[in-house]
Amino acid sequence: MTNPIIQRLQTQLQQGKDSPLLRFGLGSALFNEKDFGAAEAHLAVCVQQMPEHSAAWKLLGRSRLALDDREGAQFAFTRGLEVARAKGDKQVEREIEVFMKKLEKSRSAGG
Repeated sequence: MTNPIIQRLQTQLQQGKDSPLLRFGLGSALFNEKDFGAAEAHLAVCVQQMPEHSAAWKLLGRSRLALDDREGAQFAFTRGLEVARAKGDKQVEREIEVFMKKLEKSRSAGG
């Protein structure tokens, strides 16, 4: 992998500097590189470390959706929506609602 951001974050993780924000940054960068499996793994750790991170829940759901894990995506979106509403994070709330509608549409279309 040649992305310098990913390399830097992975180095920090290997040096024992684990944190929810590092995991979110790494998961986000990997998602942007379309490495959905690795992104999902880091985002899952992020929400374990910081369950109130609504954007991490949203990106975890998107990663799982990209991996065709619809049940896992539904769980992450549902949890993220709860967290976003509790925090008053309207932008993430709206975005998650859009992804949940897409997920529901794909289910009803038999996909």
